[in-house]
Amino acid sequence: MKYSFFTLLYFSLIFYSFSQGFPEKKIESQIQEVTLFLNGAQVFEKAQTSIPAGESIIIIKGLSPYLEEKSIQVKAFGNFTIQAVNKRMDFLSEKDQNETVQKLQAEINKLDISMQQDALRLEVLKEKISLLDANKNLRGNQGGPTAAEFRQALELYDTELMKIKTEQMNLDQKRAEKRLQIRQLENQIRSIQESKQESKSEIRVRIKAPSAGNAQLEFNYLVANAGWYPKYDVRVKNVNSPMAINYKAEVYQNTGVDWNQVKLRFSNGNPNQSGMAPQIDRWDLNYARLTVFQPRNAQPFNGTISGVVVSASDGQPIPGVSVLVKGSTVGTSTDLDGRFNLTIPPRAGSLMFSFVGFQSQEVPITNKSTINVSLIEEMMALEEVVVAGYQASQKKEMTGNSIKIRGNSTLSASPLQTTFQENQTTVEISVNEPYTIKTNGERTLVDLKNYDIPATYQYKVIPKLDKDVFLIAQLADWSQYSFLEGESNLYFEDGFVGRSILNAGVLEDTLAISMGRDRSILVQREKVESFTKKRTIGSNVTESRGYEITLRNNKSQTISIEVKDQIPVSVNSNISVSAIELSGGKLDSDTGIITWQITVPPGSQQKLGFQYEVKYPKNEKVILD
Repeated sequence: MKYSFFTLLYFSLIFYSFSQGFPEKKIESQIQEVTLFLNGAQVFEKAQTSIPAGESIIIIKGLSPYLEEKSIQVKAFGNFTIQAVNKRMDFLSEKDQNETVQKLQAEINKLDISMQQDALRLEVLKEKISLLDANKNLRGNQGGPTAAEFRQALELYDTELMKIKTEQMNLDQKRAEKRLQIRQLENQIRSIQESKQESKSEIRVRIKAPSAGNAQLEFNYLVANAGWYPKYDVRVKNVNSPMAINYKAEVYQNTGVDWNQVKLRFSNGNPNQSGMAPQIDRWDLNYARLTVFQPRNAQPFNGTISGVVVSASDGQPIPGVSVLVKGSTVGTSTDLDGRFNLTIPPRAGSLMFSFVGFQSQEVPITNKSTINVSLIEEMMALEEVVVAGYQASQKKEMTGNSIKIRGNSTLSASPLQTTFQENQTTVEISVNEPYTIKTNGERTLVDLKNYDIPATYQYKVIPKLDKDVFLIAQLADWSQYSFLEGESNLYFEDGFVGRSILNAGVLEDTLAISMGRDRSILVQREKVESFTKKRTIGSNVTESRGYEITLRNNKSQTISIEVKDQIPVSVNSNISVSAIELSGGKLDSDTGIITWQITVPPGSQQKLGFQYEVKYPKNEKVILD
């Protein structure tokens, strides 16, 4: 408690000394440009105001609560001197409630009142039923009603009870619909608000001017809770046509401030990642029993993973959470219901879940296709950092630790009006058309460039693992396109065939893109029983196996297909493996993989076969099936 008191006193003295006796001018700024990184964004803003003679403080209000104070850079124009730049959270001012939120809350209030009226009506209907039940017993003057009176009473009871029950059913249905509407409206309000942040940031610029005049400020800063992921639409009309690739950026932003009609740039850099080059330590070799090994993840999952991200405190979904495959650029963000769906590249180890105000969480990728995550809120300490002041006279230079990036080549992209700029260590893509991106957790897709790329196509199949045939497109000299690893939607012959990963992280000169499964080519792999034999000769057992692969091309064109299978590889000197028949296939003796390159005319089929023999000691056993 004593520590908290002195801390509060310390910051109060700083604030008092910073603002004592100086007039304050509160102004609003406008966002001009935003450079989106894979994690984070750099926001460029402008502001102008009139200033008095002498010392004063310009307060730029309404900035993102996720602004990183150490990243603030200021450029000033005017006849004055900047003495200090200070960023702090505006906890004292009441947050302006969004007009959309007010309208949504008004709708919720109306629905609440309507539901209360429905509840009152249901109580009245229950009382009417009770009244009918209380008067069911009919008594006449002679000990009972006549037949006509009984029928009349029965019809009256039936009619009135049916009306009441029907009205009850309709009211229950309406109440359920209203509850659903209220829940949807509450989710909208939750997604619009800035992740439970009740305050915004403000930048305080202390200046000194010899005379009254005007001041123009240009400043930029890094902000968290925003970023982008590369996405692709890959279309192939047929195997005789070039490949059409639509390069897109999936943008997410929950910075607490809307970006209205701003110019966007996309960078493959990551300012939050350490720029220090790694150093290799000495490798101390010791006995195995004295050596500690780092545990490895289980067998990685290669497919699609979906799930829901919620808050651990209240179980509510969190929109806009960054979901990233660790060590790659493959990622997405959660939607308004906290849900995500992501295609996982081969050899992926874990997923990273991050959102400002919550502890980041790393989840290993196993063979599960669903991963649900609960993020734990973290306490964020309030800090006030004073940045050293800089001189400003007429035209001012950039303050802070600015980085100048020089481009050495540009490539204009028409008609989407985007520009690719290759810098020394990063690549930036500029979009000339301004965009509006709200801070509501919704994902926005921005078109970057369309490519028509010459490609060669080949079918591949491994019938031992999967009987479906996959179409593989191969792009030569692909490095000129500045692709990043990302999810791709696949379209073949005007139909959606699935999703894949455009693996731009490979070192090969040719980029292979899987276009998904082609059901028009049928493959069957069967064990040939006549080749399955087992015999004992002396102290050894010899077993043989044979398989036959049948391919049928139901397409209207000749196809080129690569077929792979395998024979076992011995790792024991007492076990020998010999290939007997390969039907023209090429055997890699190191891996045991057999590869066939064949062509199949339309409407025809072709058969491949292979046989192998295994010899081992008769007192041992091997598994061949």
